[in-house]
Amino acid sequence: MTRARNLPLLLAATFAVFSDYAPLLSVVPLWSATGGSSGVGAGAATGVTMGAGILVQLCMGRLVPALGLRRLLMTGSLLLSLPTAAYLLSPALGWVLAVSAVRGAGFGMAAVAGSALAAELAPPGRRAAVVGWYGAAAGLPQVVCLPLGVWCAQTFGFPVVFLGATVLGGLAVPLAWALVVPAAVPAAVPADGPAAVEPAVLAPTAPPHPPAGGFAPLVGLLALLAASAAAVGGVTSFVAFALPAPGAAAVVLFALSAAMILGRLAAGGLADRFGEGRTLVPAVIAAALGTGGIAAAVLLTAAATVPAALAAAVCGAGFGALQNETLVLVFARTGPARRGMASTAWNMAYDVGTGAGSLLVGVASRLVGVGGAFLLSAVAVAAVLPAAWARPGRPRSGRVPLGESQPGSSQPGQTGAGTGTRRRT
Repeated sequence: MTRARNLPLLLAATFAVFSDYAPLLSVVPLWSATGGSSGVGAGAATGVTMGAGILVQLCMGRLVPALGLRRLLMTGSLLLSLPTAAYLLSPALGWVLAVSAVRGAGFGMAAVAGSALAAELAPPGRRAAVVGWYGAAAGLPQVVCLPLGVWCAQTFGFPVVFLGATVLGGLAVPLAWALVVPAAVPAAVPADGPAAVEPAVLAPTAPPHPPAGGFAPLVGLLALLAASAAAVGGVTSFVAFALPAPGAAAVVLFALSAAMILGRLAAGGLADRFGEGRTLVPAVIAAALGTGGIAAAVLLTAAATVPAALAAAVCGAGFGALQNETLVLVFARTGPARRGMASTAWNMAYDVGTGAGSLLVGVASRLVGVGGAFLLSAVAVAAVLPAAWARPGRPRSGRVPLGESQPGSSQPGQTGAGTGTRRRT
């Protein structure tokens, strides 16, 4: 009964968190521009949000043992949602960046806690499916709220968006409070860095050292995620500048976000059936081609909405599958005893990519225009394709069937995780 009760609560809380986060990815740069900020300043708002989240995630080795995942999700939700309405006080760049920093810290906490809880609370043998549903709950607000936020801001004004996001994000707090997380004996946790992070529910015999050959093989996976997140982050922050026609940006963002969910779910099903990593190469290719297609639509087509939306769908499907595959491989490689560390590393790579992409596209747009900046993003994604071909981080023995143990795992019948967030959610 506890598991059956926990899953809907976690999914609802995740949806609420990302309903605050997602629409502001495009709305805050527009709000900053009304205060006279350049493209660089507008991109800096997303960069600061992601940067603050990364700094908080570096402290997870202390925060997780001190608060636990449930309280960490509650605290992060509060820090994300309450300051959202404060944007209305001023569109000046300094104020926007200050508010974004607080919200980014909250989002960093909520994102790590949510993805780790999804893996922890899943029944044995159902972890891939549960994390897949978590990914859908995080992605659905991007389908609905991301394009809706831009449309509402352009149609009804910014106060509607900021106040609505505040209310939606705040709903995550009571939902997280109602979760019941089993208690366990924590293993020794080093005091520094993201590698120190442990989940709230730990095996008492957690290995003191990284399992299955260390964490170095994860670098390629995280680089794949960061490069693709940079491309999508840049498109998300600047598509409204590239396509100023009413409704154009909303259509493109809807296509991007909807395809991301489909890509996550499809890759998750294929990973459970055929083994993780099988869709990694086509996912990177699709993300690169889709981003390049958006750039071409902006650069070459006068009425770019339809071709840009089609290209965004290709990009979103590839990026969604890439999120799933990288999270599956990271969890499988590190094992259950270091699931909190895996969640932190994955979320940090995602946030680094999203923030850097928004900032760099803003800088590049001043030199080559927004379309040219999108094209450079596509080239950057294509450049990391060799890392996808190598399928980094996958155990050399290949897929571990259900009912067998992962390397470094103390629990049978767990094959890692399924669909990822954004995140992401």
